[in-house]
Order: sequence, then C-alpha cells, then structure tokens
Amino acid sequence: MAYKISEDCTACGTCIDECPVSAISPGDIYSIDPEACTECGTCADACPMGAIHPE
Repeated sequence: MAYKISEDCTACGTCIDECPVSAISPGDIYSIDPEACTECGTCADACPMGAIHPE
C-alpha cells in the first residue's frame, strides 16, 4: 500500500530529500507516485506536518 500526502502538506520539501526512490513530486501539495513508492515510510517519519499516511 503506497503512501499518500494529504491537504495538510505545506510543501516544505522535507519529504523529497528523504525518499530513497524519488517517488515524491513537488507542487502546491506534494504527491507520491504509487508505482514508484516502496512503502518504506521514510517520508511519513520525516514530515513535520504529519501529512503523509499509507493509502
């Protein structure tokens, strides 16, 4: 089950640097490519807003 970024995202950029497979794309609200996500959870652990959760 891939991770998903909620509307609580503030586009701070912390998660992008943490993703080992570059599955996160920037934007007003960042997004995670479910095909590339390896479900490691590193992004969720790094998110200061708590905006990243398993789908």
